Amino acid sequence: MRVLCVAEKPSISKSITQILSGGQFTTRNSKNKYIKNYDFNYPQTNSVYTVTSVTGHVMEHDFNIMYSKWTSCDPFALFEAPVECKVKEDAKTIAENLKTEARKAQMLMIWTDCDREGENIGAEIMKICRKANPTISVRRARFSAIIAQQIHNAAQNPVQLDMAQANAVETRILLDLRIGSAFTRLQTLNLQNRLEALARELISYGPCQFPTLGFVVARYNKLKNFKPESFWYIYLSLSRPSATDEDDNETVFTWKRGHVFHFESAMVWYEDALTHPMARVSKVTVKDTKKWKPLPLTTVDLQKAGSRLLKISPKRVLDIAEGLYQRGFLSYPRTETDVYDPQFDFMTLIGKQTVDPAWGGFAAGLQGGGFNPPRRGKNDDHAHPPIHPTAHAANLAGDEKRVYEYIARRFLASCSKDALGWQTTVDVQYGEEEFSATGLVIRERNYLDVFPYDKWSDKELPNFEVGEAFVPTECRLDEGQTSKPTLLTEADLVSLMDEHGIGTDATIAQHIQTVVDRGYVIERMQGATKYLVPSTLGIGLVEGYDAIGFEQSLSKPELRRETERRMIDICHGLKSKGEVLMESIERYKEMFMRTRIEFQKLVQAVGNRINGQGPVPDVDLGEAHDDDDDDGGGGPGGGRGRGGRGGRGRGARGVMRATRGTGRGASTRGSTSTRARRGRGRGGSSITSHRPPSPPPPPAPPRPLPAALVDNDDNDDDENYWSDDPAPPPAPARATGDGSSLSISASAAPKCDCGHSAIERSVKGATKTGRKCWTCAQDPKCGFFQSSGASSAVASSSSSRAGPSNTTYSSSSTVIPSKRPHSAVATERRCQCDLTAPLKVSAQGRKYWSCPNGSRQARCTYFEWAPDDQEDPVEPPKRIFPTGSKNASTSGGGNGGNSSGGCFRCGEEGHWASADTEFRRRWRRGRWFWRSLLQMWARGAFQQW
Repeated sequence: MRVLCVAEKPSISKSITQILSGGQFTTRNSKNKYIKNYDFNYPQTNSVYTVTSVTGHVMEHDFNIMYSKWTSCDPFALFEAPVECKVKEDAKTIAENLKTEARKAQMLMIWTDCDREGENIGAEIMKICRKANPTISVRRARFSAIIAQQIHNAAQNPVQLDMAQANAVETRILLDLRIGSAFTRLQTLNLQNRLEALARELISYGPCQFPTLGFVVARYNKLKNFKPESFWYIYLSLSRPSATDEDDNETVFTWKRGHVFHFESAMVWYEDALTHPMARVSKVTVKDTKKWKPLPLTTVDLQKAGSRLLKISPKRVLDIAEGLYQRGFLSYPRTETDVYDPQFDFMTLIGKQTVDPAWGGFAAGLQGGGFNPPRRGKNDDHAHPPIHPTAHAANLAGDEKRVYEYIARRFLASCSKDALGWQTTVDVQYGEEEFSATGLVIRERNYLDVFPYDKWSDKELPNFEVGEAFVPTECRLDEGQTSKPTLLTEADLVSLMDEHGIGTDATIAQHIQTVVDRGYVIERMQGATKYLVPSTLGIGLVEGYDAIGFEQSLSKPELRRETERRMIDICHGLKSKGEVLMESIERYKEMFMRTRIEFQKLVQAVGNRINGQGPVPDVDLGEAHDDDDDDGGGGPGGGRGRGGRGGRGRGARGVMRATRGTGRGASTRGSTSTRARRGRGRGGSSITSHRPPSPPPPPAPPRPLPAALVDNDDNDDDENYWSDDPAPPPAPARATGDGSSLSISASAAPKCDCGHSAIERSVKGATKTGRKCWTCAQDPKCGFFQSSGASSAVASSSSSRAGPSNTTYSSSSTVIPSKRPHSAVATERRCQCDLTAPLKVSAQGRKYWSCPNGSRQARCTYFEWAPDDQEDPVEPPKRIFPTGSKNASTSGGGNGGNSSGGCFRCGEEGHWASADTEFRRRWRRGRWFWRSLLQMWARGAFQQW
């Protein structure tokens, strides 16, 4: 029996011939210079084989001459116009060769790629051959890799051609032809006539092309509309001497609340924590942990890895993998399967990799007992196994070598064991606030030894014991901002298209390349990363179709996803080709008519974009990822809790900080400062939110500041806490030697306790608020501090600095500097536990509602400031004051039974004890005395006693 074998590409036909013939074959030329015919005997089936090939699709679909010209008909007529299927002009010699060989054969064996597209190409080959030999029988050879075992098995066990899959592909081709042609002519002809800038442009439309563009535009709009939001978090760290290094080991503890978007709440929690001199270890947990080895490789994963790790475009990666497959180095590279068959022969393939000098030793280790079956994914197309190497390739170079190396290493990694480690978590209680730190010790690297693309590193923690108490080295209230999203990369776009069903694993890369070729998307490099930016034309088209207001926009993925699902229904025999064509075309007809009626919206959107902007939309890509630290951020700074609403935090600015010295015997509280540190991995930046940093002050002899504002840390020469911008209306400011700017108003300045005129200062501790306060300008021991009533319009409250100075945090306004304003409804408040939230009073005299649960573990995060005129009963304050009193006196000061609100210190009404100037002065001096004693004790001054 004579068998005609037809492969999809000339290179595959030659590889099949070499395997089946054992190298014994004759070669004949055809009329096409790229196509050869190979003849040989195949004794296994007692047949004479002729192996030839095509070059992809041989036939094409198009409208006949009456509809093919752009102006020959109304674009709407293309939905019903007759379509012809004919041999492509450049494939006529290939078709003639198929007919000639088919006349001499009794069986046609299709050797195209085993996917939907391959089935359709096989159907085209069958149609051409049966025109020359109607009685020829047709069979299909199924294989996943060009290796001897699979090729011989396919030749000896052919199956039937899957016409359902071939019909699904033909349905998609016809839909894309009708829909694309109709909308492309509508767009192009109308936009060319109405917009001079597009007079010579082709404005194409594609059912996959526009959703792909829609993803890029949506991310661009999200970036342009992003507004950063400030948040605050408590930074707690402990430094201990290192046994092996000169530098101290610093342990940074993560605040369990993550971060909060309400400055006043964060300040209350921070101040309450500072009233406790020691932090205590509440729990130490050590447990086994693992890092999972990678899943078997699919086409989508290969494209994403190529873009992110190898910096190669998805289309280029697929082209390289296709070439390696044709040369017998890889299995078929277009597959959705991430599950290996239970009978898969791993050891033979692993043995072929033992000769490699880079990973051969690891492969030998797998053969020697280190093998572990690969993980089982969730996808199986029942056509091809996951992508894997089928032979060792030693003579590759450039991108081919990098792609092959990734696939080989991933295959070996998937056959290895998960990486194992010990994870240590230390929970710390500091006052009422909870913190934790996590360390990692890797026990067994396993797959990480061969797969360097995954990172997992040790992070050792010092030894902590449950119940251990320590003085934190540093505790500060830091501010960060939510970070803006980035533009899409090719890998991001591949993920989105795969997730929403746009295209197939084999066509996704081509759709991305199409929108770039059409000029709808522009590639922009930032360092080694390629970002996708929509052009003005691309944005205008998407905005125009969105303005029409379709129930399912043409730029959204829903329509195309429905079409792809209908293709699957055809493959499974649930629907016929005619049914799907009718349903889809009727849907698009309605959308076409509405687009024509409201086309002016599209013209207006495109015109506004083209006439109002340059060729590329203005977008700031930011700094390259490797240089993020230069932008005042980087590291975990501000990123505690994953950056809140906008992504990972951009970087923190120090708001309040209490430095406690170093080691376990440090001073209790140290001094407060607002200097943001760049070290310690927190990414602290001394910049303000809305204005550039002020220039350094001219050299001048330092002028003493009030004691409450002096920073006792010799290394913290702060120049960023006090603003150099006075409150409106502008007033002249004079710089002091410490970098502060002082504004003086002779008419409004109050007198301090020592009789001198006070000076108004603008506090920059909480950005955006512009708080003002009055302090003594002469005597640093005066301690005078008074909130200014002339705060700026945007100021919501006037705060003092937290820390050992312990100045009061008063309020002159009920406006909260946050995007979460308190409710104005005078009704009973319910916390997140669905309990009645009691009205309480903070140490600064402000009223607020919070959860009534006494247990820190049971208490929810509900917190809301109350208006100053709130008349509900108030719970007694539970703030622990440094005087040694365990509770506030019940004779006043927030006791619900005393409606007068008098001071519990002096008994007078009209003020709180914390606002009593004399009380505050004595309090500060007492705290200064005890702080000095503790500092001396930490330095060992009392050891002789």
